[in-house]
Amino acid sequence: MKDIVYKNFDAASLAKAYDNRGHVPDCETMFVDWDKRSRDYRERSKNRLDVAFGESKLEAMDIFLPDNPRGTIHAFIHGGYWRALDKADFSYLCEPLVEAGHITASLNYDLCPAVSVETIVKQMQAAVAWLYRNARELGGDPAKIHISGHSAGGHLAAMLLATDWPAYASDLPADLVKSVTAISGVFDLDPIPHLPTNEDIRLDADMARRMSPRYLKPTHDAPLSVIVGGGELAEFVRQSKEFADTWGQHLGQVDYMELPDLNHFTIVDRMDRADDPVTTRMLAHMG
Repeated sequence: MKDIVYKNFDAASLAKAYDNRGHVPDCETMFVDWDKRSRDYRERSKNRLDVAFGESKLEAMDIFLPDNPRGTIHAFIHGGYWRALDKADFSYLCEPLVEAGHITASLNYDLCPAVSVETIVKQMQAAVAWLYRNARELGGDPAKIHISGHSAGGHLAAMLLATDWPAYASDLPADLVKSVTAISGVFDLDPIPHLPTNEDIRLDADMARRMSPRYLKPTHDAPLSVIVGGGELAEFVRQSKEFADTWGQHLGQVDYMELPDLNHFTIVDRMDRADDPVTTRMLAHMG
């Protein structure tokens, strides 16, 4: 009999339940396409690339500037299981936000195993604090900062809504984050210590629980959209639904969207279109 490591999963079945790349064998082809589209957008957009917000090389953001800014600032956080990918891979999805007049930043962070998940959360807090403090110089309004993220980035976006901002820094308002769109995120990190990827992520049971939005509360009321693909691995669908249900007890507006047939990667593949359902939701939050 195989040993159960998490819920009803043994180690092998749990690894399969969280293996997005194994579930979508052609994802590498999508990565190449995203890179091409992102390079193209960076070349023809008005931007500031690799703007530092911290001490390490990867503590930087790419900022895309609209011709007619409306004051709003949107920050997108990439995924990659906290150990892969880069802000530059997702420049393409900034375009419809910028075209709608929103200053849009794609955030980077140091990757596991060089740093811990806790350190990455702190880096994202530092990035958002930087945007608040520099909003007016960018042409934006510090009172209009919105966040989104995909996969591990969805987890990090949720953690920003669970951040006590005045405790982080006395010059920051409690309601710094005005909305969060969490796409295909991991919100309960309890299974992570049992996965092969934890060789890089290096979470123990205690840290996994402390870094889990599922077991935290939002620190202030703001609209939250939790979006997942109907064609994703069942554990990702479950995680998104349970997270939306849990935080729905604390927030005035929580939207749960399960988009038919989309998987963990196709869900962000068409976000460079203003009529994409994920992009539409992000735009709606910003008005």
